[in-house]
Amino acid sequence: MPGSDADLLRRAQRLDELLAPSLSEDWPNLPVAGGEGAYLYGADGRRYLDFVSGMAACNLGHRHPKVVAAAKAQLDRLIHGPIGVVVYDTLLRASEELARLTPGDLDMFFWGNSGTEAVEGALKLARYVTRRPAFVAFVGGFHGRSFGSASVTTSNVKYRRHYEPLLPAVYHVPFPYCFRCPYRRGGACCDDPFASLDRLFAHVVPPDEVAAILVEPILGEGGYVVPPSDFLPRLRAICDREGILLIFDEIQTGFGRTGEMFAAQTFGVTPDVLVLSKAIASGFPLSAVAASPRLMRQWSAGTHGTTFGGNPVACAAAVATFEALREERVLDNVRARATEAMDRLTALAARSPLIGEVRGRGLMIGVEFVDPDEGGAPNGAAVRRVLEGCLERGLLLYPAGPAGSVLRVIPPLVVSAGQLDEGLRIIEEVVHSLTP
Repeated sequence: MPGSDADLLRRAQRLDELLAPSLSEDWPNLPVAGGEGAYLYGADGRRYLDFVSGMAACNLGHRHPKVVAAAKAQLDRLIHGPIGVVVYDTLLRASEELARLTPGDLDMFFWGNSGTEAVEGALKLARYVTRRPAFVAFVGGFHGRSFGSASVTTSNVKYRRHYEPLLPAVYHVPFPYCFRCPYRRGGACCDDPFASLDRLFAHVVPPDEVAAILVEPILGEGGYVVPPSDFLPRLRAICDREGILLIFDEIQTGFGRTGEMFAAQTFGVTPDVLVLSKAIASGFPLSAVAASPRLMRQWSAGTHGTTFGGNPVACAAAVATFEALREERVLDNVRARATEAMDRLTALAARSPLIGEVRGRGLMIGVEFVDPDEGGAPNGAAVRRVLEGCLERGLLLYPAGPAGSVLRVIPPLVVSAGQLDEGLRIIEEVVHSLTP
């Protein structure tokens, strides 16, 4: 596959003429001719180790053979058929296979195209079945950019600027981001979300008017923040007490990223509604809202719908993805590689004053950079230099956090020990070159 692509390089020069800035102005706009496994092949003929993994959508790497074969076979049979008008085998098989993976009794699904659509669907489901108007979400959460999902998103103000008024009756409370505790308690901030919830319920919105509490089990775009172990269980108990639905947004944590199939299993908490996308079909556009039959059967015909959701080809890719995750024992690889990555990055942090914290679960790892001369302030400039230095050496990474001060390390879950070592050596080399 390596080899230069002059036509692509030429067309890439017109990117700003062809695409809206809201789509095209990102990092690093690398022209690529293809990808395979853990690597992308640039139009410049270079090979790049991909530790972005399609923004955690390509957990099996690029062009996994089983997924490619399933998609090609389905293309020869049926490309599109709107659910409800027709029914097809890959839709049913994907539903059966997903039901074997989801926790608890979350084995009835609404299929869509994208993560933001799934969030919208989950919000509509919660309002419809509870007949309650309000939602609670967490500061730092990212749930999408359409109006409903943007209303519950607060990872960065840019997702909300100039779009007000957004969805009404949405309230936000702090997420336990102990490294950046807003109350400056030196990491002892784990009770603050619950104190904030108590105040919210006492002064702003009564709990019996709250349809759902929506949370990312681990903050994604907001900085790869891992909550204390008791956070989600305590949240589950509050929802049970008040009759509030608990929605987990596992768009980024799902399908093995945290070392279990879902973060719900990592933290031992089953939500009422599970929102899924990204890695569900190894890069094909697909999403799902999962809930119990008891809830789903209250969502009457015609109250929600889709034209392209549950596409036959995407569902074929999903079935192949689920089978590969199981047959290739991918979770075992995640756990082994995660230990190696955390050990290396933690040791790097001990040697560099630019790194304030290394955190994560499985192969969802965040490295937070700080400015030691500014009292540990977020250091997005250092992350940018790390990104640029790594790209020059053939490693693709991406930032997170409102200040861009967190380096995301999200390799494909099938990354080998040698490939992981290659990527970590590049990160270590670049950080050492920047460390005063």
